[in-house]
Amino acid sequence: MVRDLTRRLQAQGHEPHILSRGYKARLKGPMRIDADIMTSRDAGDEPIMLARDAPVWIGRDRRQTAWAAIGAGADCLIMDDGLQNPGLAKTLRFVIIDGAVGLGNRHVMPAGPLREDAERGLMSADAVILIGDDKTSLAAEIPPGKITLRAQLIPDTDLRRLQGQRVIAFAGIGRPSKFFNMLTESGITASREISFPDHHDYADRDCQRLIGLSQSAEMQLVTTAKDAVKLPPWFREHVQVIHVALKWDRPDVVERLLRQAWKH
Repeated sequence: MVRDLTRRLQAQGHEPHILSRGYKARLKGPMRIDADIMTSRDAGDEPIMLARDAPVWIGRDRRQTAWAAIGAGADCLIMDDGLQNPGLAKTLRFVIIDGAVGLGNRHVMPAGPLREDAERGLMSADAVILIGDDKTSLAAEIPPGKITLRAQLIPDTDLRRLQGQRVIAFAGIGRPSKFFNMLTESGITASREISFPDHHDYADRDCQRLIGLSQSAEMQLVTTAKDAVKLPPWFREHVQVIHVALKWDRPDVVERLLRQAWKH
């Protein structure tokens, strides 16, 4: 989603910079990411992945990080995972929900996955975005009149070479089954699906295990772009990276919301 919004704002002539806390990052910031010399251990996996699209800044203090980005030429800021952060006023708020799991058990942490009351969070949003099929019927609970958008996660990589091949799919993201299901829907049936924890830092033993499995069974390894930035170079060349994009049901509405934000 961050990448999609970044590219749309750039196409509208703006200079978006991305703000991230830099989860699990060794460096604390505020600082701008240089993906040519920094690694995921330095800055976090998502900042390194996004830094090819636009300037990315990490820092726990969002206000300090925002001022640094503005000083470097940003005319708009995209906060990755920042709805509950009180340091910055938000011009445009999106609540993004995985349609397969909805709001989980609907409890706030630590009893559940939510960071604030669901009703209050949905009411504060300028738009609610459901990614994938709405398997929990959440759309029926969205407040009347609230803009609701839908999108599907689709491959942004030519998969024709993989069709008919035997593959091993592995992922260390929030819900690896989402990646595995996308492959299946694209005509790629994985002979093995291997899940790792979210933000998993791949050790040599992980890479040796994976390459051993692929070579013994003559199968191609495939993974996500988020996982790829954490793989050592010697191993990455053996892995097919699957990039993803969003296919919107109403992209014109997304464009209109972004344009309207500049009228505030």
